[in-house]
Amino acid sequence: MNLPIAPPAFDATTGPRRQDRADLGADIGIGCALAFLEIAALAVVVGLWFLSGFNLDPAKTVRPDSLWGYLAVVGGIGAFAVVATAIAARARAFVTVVSQTVVALLVSLVLFGGCTAQSQEDAHCDTAPSACHDGPSRR
Repeated sequence: MNLPIAPPAFDATTGPRRQDRADLGADIGIGCALAFLEIAALAVVVGLWFLSGFNLDPAKTVRPDSLWGYLAVVGGIGAFAVVATAIAARARAFVTVVSQTVVALLVSLVLFGGCTAQSQEDAHCDTAPSACHDGPSRR
């Protein structure tokens, strides 16, 4: 008895629509690792800014550093996230694209909030310098 022969299985590695998408496991791993490292870097930057105004001496008033320098570092983290998004999009690593887009949006929110807060603080210090500085103007 002659049995029918099944047609060959579809092979996505050949033909006009070759699928050159990144491996899903590597995509998930890289996406999670990059997001974790970038969020950890954001936490370190915000923590360093917080510690700049932290003092255990109750007789001493310490004001935190200006946010502008810290916001420049946060902007660098955001630029790294945008570049990683572009590279992942070119490699068709969709999970990494989504995770880096979320990190870039988070960095944008931190930058916007930090710029707004520091601008208000600078405007307040311009109108009342004795309330913001212990001595002569530090400009």
